[in-house]
Amino acid sequence: MMMHLEFFLLLAAALFCIGIYGLVTSRNAVRVLMSIELMLNAVNLNLMGFSNFLDPVNIRGQVFTVFVIAVAAAEAAVGLAIILAIYRNRQTIDMEQFNLLKW
Repeated sequence: MMMHLEFFLLLAAALFCIGIYGLVTSRNAVRVLMSIELMLNAVNLNLMGFSNFLDPVNIRGQVFTVFVIAVAAAEAAVGLAIILAIYRNRQTIDMEQFNLLKW
């Protein structure tokens, strides 16, 4: 059964808007990182939907999406390691308290 492109686009737009909302309103660094990952997954869903819509025989978009997910996992691991290091030094993960680069 062929899924319509509009379903993919609506779901991806909803995920992206939820990610933007979490990015703008949250002061917690872990929530911000999760919001960025949610936005990246929305982009992956768009990529999968357009790949399936334009060329359903080949799986080029799906393979590219797997690579993007692998890079996102590495990015999340590095981000969490940085947040953990900041928490050990500052005892908080509040974004307003991150003044490590200020004079």
